[in-house]
Amino acid sequence: MTAPRQMALATLVQPNGNHLAAWLAPGAQPDAGTDIAWWQRIAQIAEQGKFDLFFIADTPTVRTDDMRIWSHAPVFMNQLEPLTLLSAVAGATKRIGLGATVSTSFSEPYNVARFFASLDHISHGRAAWNVVTSANDFAARNFGHAKLPPHSERYERAGEFVEVVKKLWNSWEPDAFVYDTQEKLTFDPAKFHLVQHEGKHFRVHGGLNIAPAPQGHPVIIQAGASDTGKELAAATAEVVFGTSATIKSAVAFYSDLKGRMAKYGRAPEHLKILGGITVIVGDTVAEAEALNREYQELLHPAVGVMRLGQDLETDLSDLPLDEPVPESRIPAASNHHQAYFAEIAGLIREGLTLRQVAQRYNRSKATLCGTPAQIADLMQEWMEAGACDGFMVTFPVMPRGLQDFVDKVVPELQRRGLFRQDYTGTTLRAHLGLPRPRHPAEETPA
Repeated sequence: MTAPRQMALATLVQPNGNHLAAWLAPGAQPDAGTDIAWWQRIAQIAEQGKFDLFFIADTPTVRTDDMRIWSHAPVFMNQLEPLTLLSAVAGATKRIGLGATVSTSFSEPYNVARFFASLDHISHGRAAWNVVTSANDFAARNFGHAKLPPHSERYERAGEFVEVVKKLWNSWEPDAFVYDTQEKLTFDPAKFHLVQHEGKHFRVHGGLNIAPAPQGHPVIIQAGASDTGKELAAATAEVVFGTSATIKSAVAFYSDLKGRMAKYGRAPEHLKILGGITVIVGDTVAEAEALNREYQELLHPAVGVMRLGQDLETDLSDLPLDEPVPESRIPAASNHHQAYFAEIAGLIREGLTLRQVAQRYNRSKATLCGTPAQIADLMQEWMEAGACDGFMVTFPVMPRGLQDFVDKVVPELQRRGLFRQDYTGTTLRAHLGLPRPRHPAEETPA
């Protein structure tokens, strides 16, 4: 009998949890966002559960419009800069991968290459960079622009950005730093490779001033669901966060994305697609459903409507809460998060009221709400259907949701042979079964 395919597990962490009302839940910690001990504790719980990756999402801005409404849901507010945060978390953990978002629209390749190479050294090979182009005009304004460039232009820049970062990571051959005390030689100059890049968006002449990262390159993550985003992922990404809310759409996304890799000379197994799911665990179905209702009831209605308007890229605040949203209010196209836009448009077309749309919208993540066995059943179903290689799991409230998952769901997954009993490697690449990138100097001439 063939052993089941084992899944990868990552968790996306926000202060107190990923629900917009998590800060109001019983036991929430008001200053969790800036308390490094809170972040370290969460990472240690995830490591206890043998998770592959502890992940921090980020946006380089403050939502400066409608701040009164956003004050009811302080998402991305009063939160530590993610690379600084993960450097501290690295010292409190030993095995779990450490990933963070850094935008290609408001950064320079040299800085990003150096930041993540440094984190990889600090963590002994556990770093991962989530490549994003940013998806709100608040960020654009923070950097002197009225609005974001067009979607296609942002992704064009991102592709060249990743290309330059990889060149910088390859500035030195793996054995360039010799520390030869007899010859009084720190490094072998012959094993330095000058980066000379002349492109549409970047000009670089130089190299990275740090030895190659323990993983060769930190793991590259991407989450674009548009056609342009999938092309960037097929060419560059090693982990992709899926944005499908159903098995059927997830299977289609998985097949589409993996099918694009061959033209870039890449094998499908060198990209891991993690389906996005929200998990609420209860000892009974009634308990799990009660928790879900409790979290939803904590949410201020104006916040739910505001989030819809932001992701649909139109203001819905003038509409009555308990009447259907007119389909005429759906814009013709999206320039920001295209998957989120499509999800909201689909809910509106179902004829739901504004309140119902706000409560059901989950940013393209399936919500698994039930007992440990039921959660494991659904995760197994996704894996066996070819919908994903694992999961990016969010929990409405932390640490409770994560601890319940580690204590109750992980043992069930392990019992079924769907998840590791323990770490067998020390790097994130080892956890995920990803190859170490070969330095161009190591390639054998044809």
